[in-house]
Amino acid sequence: MENVYIAPVAGPEIESGYIRIEGDRIAEIGSGVPESRDSDRIDGRGCLATPGLINTHHHLYQWASQGLAQDATLFEWLVALYRVWGAMDAEVVRGAATAGLGYLALSGCTTSSDHHYVFPSGRGDLFAAEIEAARDLGIRFHPARGSMDRGVSKGGLPPDSVVEDLDDILAATAEVIDRYHDPSFSSKLRVAVAPCSPFSVSAELMTESAALGRAKNVRLHTHLCETLDEDEHCREQLGMRPVDYMEKLGWLGPDVWFAHAVHLSDADIDKFAETGTGSAHCPSSNGRLGAGIARVSEMLRRGANVGLGVDGNASSELTTLSGEMRQALLFQRAAHGPTALTARQALEMATLGGARNLGRSAELGSLEAGKLADIALWRTDSFAAAVDDPVCALVFATRQPPLARLLVGGQTVVEDDELRTVSQDAAGRAGAEAHRRLMRLAEQQGFAAAKEVHR
Repeated sequence: MENVYIAPVAGPEIESGYIRIEGDRIAEIGSGVPESRDSDRIDGRGCLATPGLINTHHHLYQWASQGLAQDATLFEWLVALYRVWGAMDAEVVRGAATAGLGYLALSGCTTSSDHHYVFPSGRGDLFAAEIEAARDLGIRFHPARGSMDRGVSKGGLPPDSVVEDLDDILAATAEVIDRYHDPSFSSKLRVAVAPCSPFSVSAELMTESAALGRAKNVRLHTHLCETLDEDEHCREQLGMRPVDYMEKLGWLGPDVWFAHAVHLSDADIDKFAETGTGSAHCPSSNGRLGAGIARVSEMLRRGANVGLGVDGNASSELTTLSGEMRQALLFQRAAHGPTALTARQALEMATLGGARNLGRSAELGSLEAGKLADIALWRTDSFAAAVDDPVCALVFATRQPPLARLLVGGQTVVEDDELRTVSQDAAGRAGAEAHRRLMRLAEQQGFAAAKEVHR
């Protein structure tokens, strides 16, 4: 790759330079043209090269339930959809994951996590279904085995029909770690442990999950501080605020990242910074549900790590990861003024911040010799050419610049805004059919909400 503007994130930008790839890794980055010019070259003239974007919070199955409960708060939205999700099967998940991950790749994403926490019995291997979709697409995948064991009868929010038994959860989680987790440097598949939230999970499951994850040397993930309703729930039922509760359960540390972290106090932010606890900022979802604006600029100033996430598409319809950079920037500026967050800080959250959340900053998140060749090449020589700063053109634009190439380990996944590893049209159809199938299954099981939430 040569004649390209390089924004490496972890070093000075290069106005016209080259990136040399050997195998699945970056061998060299420099200005000008390389001395040794390989026969297989990508002309990056008129393009911006960035690290591949990293999505650190998602619920891929929710691609099949987009557009429902459109005017609801988080708790209202969950109550409307829990039973609908309880009707899903592996076919729904496979189609939803194919569409969701394909859509992410088209927005420059080379690595995505996923938090799957609804496992209806007798519906096939849902965890395997999304892993198969990621393998076909060729992107790096960090599925988190989620869980809920605290239904309404135990003071939780979800209906008892969609929760699991604690022992079954722990056994299933251990099994998928042993079966799928690959800790190697070039890994395309790593598993995390992810009980769902303080209002759907028992304290015992939280502590046992943390113990399991640390015994298996994998990362820990859950939702936290998303809404004021959650804060009130924790105060009333647990006698403390969410972050204090997580601290009590041993859920702060450099192997933990939380989704959302909207409602943090100064003391909470300091605890995150001091313990190395990360967070995934999901601005579009937080806005869609009226949850609030996370204190991202303050978190960064105090030294807490922040990555980005698109969240599930049912609360963040058709959201691109490149677009979340812009949303993050605008939300912070709307709340705190025009210097609250820069374009390059937004890009860093979407790349290196995400890599830190996933424990992969040695391999991913910046363009450096020795790191994996996960690279997004954005074409900035058309309409975006009116903007002298290509990073500004990428982050500030409502519509992302065309994606000339997306490389994962040096292999092309997207070229000229088109998926190359799978049929783009087929991926879109798979997502649409997953939606139709889920709605049919929900109706067959008598869940009127499958129709009512459209209103």
